[in-house]
Amino acid sequence: MILRLPGLTSPPDSRQPTPMVPQESSSFMTDPASAYHAHIYFDQDSREAALTLREQVAAAFPDLEIGRFHEREVGPHPKWSCQIAFPLEAFGTLIPWLMANRGSLTIFLHPLTGDDLADHRDLACWLGREETLKLEMFGA
Repeated sequence: MILRLPGLTSPPDSRQPTPMVPQESSSFMTDPASAYHAHIYFDQDSREAALTLREQVAAAFPDLEIGRFHEREVGPHPKWSCQIAFPLEAFGTLIPWLMANRGSLTIFLHPLTGDDLADHRDLACWLGREETLKLEMFGA
């Protein structure tokens, strides 16, 4: 079985696994971004769980930047949210921690490359249920 990743392709009709090579794409990253955002999504019913998770993140990762607890939709986000800003160096500890501790909350994760549309559409990932973002604000 060959794993197919976005932005990568192997030659057609290949019977043997071959190294994956980058496609020409403005959203393909050759180097990891130096900073990321994780957005905790919530609504009225999950408000307390999100507030608790926010407090747990702040306690476990005191050097990270924890944003406001928005009880309204902000930017491209279709749910209420709270942002966690973090550097690449924290990725390997924060993301597994969020995976283990998010409960039923959804977390939207994206890099900060300077291309907002690609960051939110092409380079993002989800912990939990994927939502439809309002990408029109980025020219989509």
